[in-house]
Amino acid sequence: MDKTLHIPVTVELDELKRHLRTGDGQQVHALLEVANPLISARALYKVSYIDKKLDYGVIIDGIRFNSRVLRKNLEQVRRVFPFVVTIGAGLEERAGACEDFLEKYYFDAIGNMALHKARKSLDDHLRKRFALTGLSYMSPGSLADWPIEEQRPLFAILKGSEASVGVRLSEHLLMIPKKSISGIFFPTEVPFYSCRLCPREGCEGRRVPYNKDEAEMYGI
Repeated sequence: MDKTLHIPVTVELDELKRHLRTGDGQQVHALLEVANPLISARALYKVSYIDKKLDYGVIIDGIRFNSRVLRKNLEQVRRVFPFVVTIGAGLEERAGACEDFLEKYYFDAIGNMALHKARKSLDDHLRKRFALTGLSYMSPGSLADWPIEEQRPLFAILKGSEASVGVRLSEHLLMIPKKSISGIFFPTEVPFYSCRLCPREGCEGRRVPYNKDEAEMYGI
């Protein structure tokens, strides 16, 4: 069962100022007036089932995924939710036409915040729709254990993504539009964060610290 959602997303002035650590509310407000109408957030998800659990991967809806971490996270799971979320191409195109470096940076930050809010809205929808108390997700490319090449099987499951939400894969397996995120949501009582298994330093997207012991527990 595929489900498409249109998600209302607005980035607020105060939250953007906190994120940017800037007090220049006038410029940021002016950019938000341009950016918010260009955000068109949509999500596609599918209710899928695990056919088989392998030593270092799983088969979902007849399609194989290779990852030690994904396999371990799905140990007690039968039903999962492959997904893709996007805010559309409008803001990306506006930022691309911008010649001012600072404005381009601000537009990029607004896009990232909007995408995060859209993904969180899908999280909330799944929790409510399927009565889930705990929910986490993994995205291809977020860990060396689950590389970007795993976008191929994921989009094989989400084969209607371009028609329904306008997201497709490039030849280099990057999503177009760029302000999109894909992955697999799965029920869990213990929140999972890929960041805890990733030792890469200086990552702007880091949500929690790296945990070497936890990485070793996952076998990576």
